Amino acid sequence: MQFELRPFLHSDLNSLVKYANNYNVSKNLSNKFNFPYTQSDGIAFINLALAASPLEIFAIVVNNEVAGSIGVHPQQDLYCKNAEMGYWLAEPYWGNGIVPQAIKEMVNYGFKTFDITRIFARTFDTNFKSQRALEKAGFKLEAELKGTYYKNGTVYDEMVYAVRKTNHL
Repeated sequence: MQFELRPFLHSDLNSLVKYANNYNVSKNLSNKFNFPYTQSDGIAFINLALAASPLEIFAIVVNNEVAGSIGVHPQQDLYCKNAEMGYWLAEPYWGNGIVPQAIKEMVNYGFKTFDITRIFARTFDTNFKSQRALEKAGFKLEAELKGTYYKNGTVYDEMVYAVRKTNHL
């Protein structure tokens, strides 16, 4: 399925809120991603996405609507050669191969733009679709941390996947 990665626009607010306001999306994301997802949440997120220079967060656009987002976030201190990747996609577009391709594009962008050697992503142990998307994009499982996530009254294991610049080129 065709999609585009591009910077967010303030005019993306309605489609962002439309697709982000979904429990099935939010249940696999950090608690900073609210459910219900409101206009205020969308405004704050778009402002955050546009604040970094160079940009770290991009809109995933399908059929001229924001249907998700993906970001590469450089880390600091001892982790300064690392960046964390995060992403989500609107439920109607799951299973169309968008996420693995978006991950590949963001990995290329991340290694080209930032002085990093590793990009990692963390998923819930129950989020098999996200794990598979990372694997399709060349990420390898580096760690399984027992009982580190707590979401909606449940404890989950954390799966850490990563790709290295040396393996990527």
